[in-house]
Amino acid sequence: MAEAVGAVSLFSHRPSIPRNSVKNEAKTTQKLQTTVRFPVKTMSVFPIKALAMELTKEMPAYKNKKKKDERLPRTWNYLDSGSVEKWPPENKADKPSLHNPLLRQERMGCGWLGAIFEWEGVLIEDNPDLESQSWLTLAQEEGKSPPPAFVLRRIEGMKNEQAVSEVLCWSRDPAQVRKMASRREEIFKALHGGVYRLRDGSQEFVNVLMNNKIPMALVSTRPRETLENAVGSIGIRKFFSVIVASEDVHRGKPDPEMFVYAAQLLDFIPERCIVFGNSNQTIEAAHDGKMKCVAVASKHPMYELGAADLVVRRLDELSVIDLKKLAAVELTEFEPELEMEREDERELPSSNVAVDDFF
Repeated sequence: MAEAVGAVSLFSHRPSIPRNSVKNEAKTTQKLQTTVRFPVKTMSVFPIKALAMELTKEMPAYKNKKKKDERLPRTWNYLDSGSVEKWPPENKADKPSLHNPLLRQERMGCGWLGAIFEWEGVLIEDNPDLESQSWLTLAQEEGKSPPPAFVLRRIEGMKNEQAVSEVLCWSRDPAQVRKMASRREEIFKALHGGVYRLRDGSQEFVNVLMNNKIPMALVSTRPRETLENAVGSIGIRKFFSVIVASEDVHRGKPDPEMFVYAAQLLDFIPERCIVFGNSNQTIEAAHDGKMKCVAVASKHPMYELGAADLVVRRLDELSVIDLKKLAAVELTEFEPELEMEREDERELPSSNVAVDDFF
């Protein structure tokens, strides 16, 4: 066989195979005799045979290398394997306990969603200078060093107790921490003056959501009394079925606790809740709670809020169709888990190139 392969590869034509016919057809037991004759006889056969043997060695022995454990059984079905996701995937909004099929179908649709609004900078105008000024005044009263600007940006959206004890580290005594938090709120109310003004487009957008029967919740780290008075003064209390204040949660942003609690009060799963905020802390908290986030560029430029699902300047730029599209995207259901890359533990070969530091 090696001689035949070598002859074909070098001479570029097949060897002639004459066949002797059987003269006597009656003798069926007689076999055909074939002889192989090569057209060139002067050339040595040994180099050809050696070349053919090398070619046969280079061919991968696939059947020998393949292990028995890696072979798939003949009865294997890809639907039964655990690595393949089920299709269609399960809808997290489904509730089999509902006996009404119409309510169950409506719940599984993209129109079943809830809206969670932040208070300052989203619905009303926000003045970040008052936040910083209140902390600087409190530091002066308590005899503490004034916090730098990057620390003030870090404590945005946090509860006062959380900022005093965990970030500013002014005290660890619970009574002293509550006292400082209460005093800071009094300073802020005195600087603010109790005057609230709705942002442009907020009233119109809230009316659209109410007409489409989309439940809404209001979330803030302000005390409940302050928040209730502010909402009632501008006449939008009737729009919100749920209000979450600082007394209802243990931690503020970037912890998603208050958003998750608002979703529970609305009786919605987190995947069908849309958070409206104006900072990267809000975006981080919403995504950690498996919620969508719409960022309003009231305090930060739009390019700094690119991590949000949607970025707008005013709320009236949105429509109900935009919210339904966000609710229809179930990223948490289809996003695969990323595996950590393993570093190559093999030692790299040492380089023999010498570096000459002499110039």
